[in-house]
Amino acid sequence: MAYFWTKTAHLVFVMAWMGGVFYLPRILVNIAEAGDAPAVRERLVLMGKRLYRFGHIMFGMAFVFGLVLWFYFHMSGGWLHAKLALVVLMLAHFTVSGRWLKGVEKGKALPSSTALRWFNEVPVFLLIGIVFLVLAKPF
Repeated sequence: MAYFWTKTAHLVFVMAWMGGVFYLPRILVNIAEAGDAPAVRERLVLMGKRLYRFGHIMFGMAFVFGLVLWFYFHMSGGWLHAKLALVVLMLAHFTVSGRWLKGVEKGKALPSSTALRWFNEVPVFLLIGIVFLVLAKPF
């Protein structure tokens, strides 16, 4: 029973983190398209900062429950290593989003809104790979 509660907690925190992973780049698109509307930009930056902080907390909780699953319930296999590699790429994507957001606060320019829209799609493909590996455990 402890295994299912631990896995449930892990999945809930992963889903909460994924909300931030998907939405933070969208906020960056909106900032890039806000132009010379300082009130709009300030509001979007504030939303982004709060989301980024929330995302880090959710990732941390997902990480802790993931470690419990890995060490206490002895999850292993090549699929797990591949999944963790994709999770590291997802975390890198989230971190880049956060750095761009912090750069906006310092007056740095963002990539174009088109580039940010493409950047926003990357987590979808990573998530597909992660879910496939977890469900199929192909190796």
